[in-house]
Amino acid sequence: MGTLSTARLKWVCGDAEELPFDANSFDIYTIAFGIRNCTNIDKVLKEAYRVLRPGGKFACLEFSRINPLLRQFYDFYSFQIIPIMGQVIAGDFHSYRYLVESIRKFPDQDKFKRMIEEAGFKDTNYSNLSCGICAIHTGIKSAANQ
Repeated sequence: MGTLSTARLKWVCGDAEELPFDANSFDIYTIAFGIRNCTNIDKVLKEAYRVLRPGGKFACLEFSRINPLLRQFYDFYSFQIIPIMGQVIAGDFHSYRYLVESIRKFPDQDKFKRMIEEAGFKDTNYSNLSCGICAIHTGIKSAANQ
């Protein structure tokens, strides 16, 4: 097993826009494939900033804008194939159509990076994965901020 014992873990169900934690509580805040489904992304980012300790790291894995050379193929696959596969495999066309549409509505890498900066994070960056299908965004809460 890992280095953390399960006794140290506490599972909490909460609203990403109003986390049930004190300010400066965590060293790391991660979210994967979830922030795009939040109603107010700016508020979620500010809340992530609030609960991080000074010097804490924010990391977000999310769908992004693909390399333009692959865009036409990826759009065809996303809008024509994924919803049909969702219907065949899970019996749910509409949820998989929503998935594709929510990906398209999410800000591109540079805009999301600016949103992270506007929430107060410094040293922001992103790394594209799979030609930009996904990206890992990171930022640091300034050590000077309490």
